[in-house]
Amino acid sequence: MPLVLTPRDAPGGPLSIDLAGILPEAVRDLSAAAAARLRIEADGRPCELGTAFVVSGSGADGRIECQGDFSRVHRVGAGMAEGRIDVHGDVGRHAGEGMAGGGLMVAGSAGDWLACEMSGGQVSVGGDCGDNAAAALPGSVHGMRGGLVVVAGAAGRLAGARMRRGVLAIAGDCGAAAAFEMRAGTVVVGGRLGDHAAAGMRRGSLVALATPPGLPATFARGAAWTPAFLPLLLRRLAREGFPAAAATGPWRQWHGDLLTGGRGEVWCPEAA
Repeated sequence: MPLVLTPRDAPGGPLSIDLAGILPEAVRDLSAAAAARLRIEADGRPCELGTAFVVSGSGADGRIECQGDFSRVHRVGAGMAEGRIDVHGDVGRHAGEGMAGGGLMVAGSAGDWLACEMSGGQVSVGGDCGDNAAAALPGSVHGMRGGLVVVAGAAGRLAGARMRRGVLAIAGDCGAAAAFEMRAGTVVVGGRLGDHAAAGMRRGSLVALATPPGLPATFARGAAWTPAFLPLLLRRLAREGFPAAAATGPWRQWHGDLLTGGRGEVWCPEAA
């Protein structure tokens, strides 16, 4: 049985809750009563978990379930290394930040900074996500460093900015500057790409499944062919429920950003 968290619906309740540290590995040996005494922050002030949430069940099986409205609850799953967290609705900012393992499954939408600087594990979002998904935190050189992030809806700006490794797959539209200053890894976008896609890209791959990317002038047109990794990647994403299987080759390759060495690549179906 998982540990179940349900927000207390009280007038004048907190506008922002930081759930950092409430992880499957931290509650595995705790009863509901003991877990309720763990420290969190609400509106920037320290408090006990049980002050803001009704806590029930047990974390013995390595799972946490978040039931109710978690759109004002931030850093859900931040730093998680094992286990699983299921959010049956929306979640706030920095969900999955710095994850090293385990799984974070969000049935609804997620706020800004989803899976930022994640190094392992899997994040799945059934709705949309905000800006800076899988990106680098302010002042950091590298964003996502490993793992898999799948977003069933749309994403905001700077998705995959400074990404270093891993896969970010967005089924819907994506805002401006996707894969900005990308170092390595792969970003897949099923819908429309915003302006300035792949600007400053150093290495890595941006795959545009639906529409030709509006790339900066510093990208060079390459050949039309089908590299071995693309069918394998799309089949893997299809197993995760990502609608990628319909996209077929040949694929048009673009090289860039030439201002930063030109070793990155952007792919789109030749017929798009």
